[in-house]
Amino acid sequence: MAFWVPNMKFALTTGIGCYRRLAGSLSIAHNQRFGVIVCISLQGSLDLGYKWHMIDSLFEILDVTNDGAISRSDLHLAAKRMGWHWIEAPIFALLDLLTIREPIRKNQFAACMQQVAEDPMGPYGRVLMNSAHFSAAGSPRCSQFSSHKRIEGRIPSKRRTGEVHVHDDYFKDDLVSMLERTSGADIAGGYQRLLQALDEFRILNNSAALLIIDPQKSFTQGAWKQSIGAESEAEVELIAAAFTNCSRLLKEIYGRREIMFTRCPFPPNSYDWDDCLSDIINARQLYFIKPGNSVLIPPFNGFKEWVERCIEYGKSTLIIGGCTLNSCVRVSSIETREYFKNKNLRIVVDLSICGARTRNYLPSTLYNGLSAVESAVYQMAAAGVQVVRRVDWENN
Repeated sequence: MAFWVPNMKFALTTGIGCYRRLAGSLSIAHNQRFGVIVCISLQGSLDLGYKWHMIDSLFEILDVTNDGAISRSDLHLAAKRMGWHWIEAPIFALLDLLTIREPIRKNQFAACMQQVAEDPMGPYGRVLMNSAHFSAAGSPRCSQFSSHKRIEGRIPSKRRTGEVHVHDDYFKDDLVSMLERTSGADIAGGYQRLLQALDEFRILNNSAALLIIDPQKSFTQGAWKQSIGAESEAEVELIAAAFTNCSRLLKEIYGRREIMFTRCPFPPNSYDWDDCLSDIINARQLYFIKPGNSVLIPPFNGFKEWVERCIEYGKSTLIIGGCTLNSCVRVSSIETREYFKNKNLRIVVDLSICGARTRNYLPSTLYNGLSAVESAVYQMAAAGVQVVRRVDWENN
């Protein structure tokens, strides 16, 4: 997971070259192939004219098509050509978000870079308020929200007859069967017993919104997976299975329900949606940048405003899924529950669309003999989060 620390220095590199360090907030170096390296620091000052010169140089590099604007495709192509990686991940995430709806013109780009350089929170500061989350285009569409009377609640594990459940068609016990294969029958049986002890939850009349946390290829084939080492293939199987369940659900409800996502700042080659989701999620789909475990941080990522709008339009439940269950899902659900505790918003975590590293399903002395996943379930429940083995979405 990539974490951002206030006052850190980060670079926008355009290739391998020697930095010529300048005293101030921008420095520049030259490279035979791409000509310039711009490094933005959150400390110091520099002659304003020279600063604008460097920002102009960076704009010209990112404007691959030379049409006076940086499109999302320009950004991705330039970043991959230049070999952007972890150090550039925060600024790449910012620019990706800002270019989702339309390309950035030079004056917009310069203003954003100036905000980044002057804000102690850098790319996670008020510059995020330039995103579509804070425009009319980012607001939930009224047509997505039902004006019907809300009816929702717990249901017992045995199904009632004569009812339609989207989840029956796409959910299978993939997580349990994979856990049995990777960790043995005892571990799988323990997790299955945990699931059986939990309720199911039914959503009727379009009264809930869905948040899927970090369903990115980094976890199943990119930088995050690679950081695990030799055991990475087995360690990410349950995350991949959860993403597959997410894709099955989205095939049924995407475009018909209010759905949002988060993304963690990863290198460009690892930043995109997981492959099983990439053909389902619209290319112009907004998301919340989430560099740590909590969706509420950074405070300007638009999440709180989105939830407020959902409540305004009659949503009474926020369903959360994604990865990883024992870190980002756990922290985000608990902190969201606490933040909106006076808004009568129910927070529900759907375990059928959540995943974690395989080792986090194994008992550990760190959790008094429980697994990290079991401990997370109990922590969420103790904080008032409703953890369910799966959610049924009424098929209407």
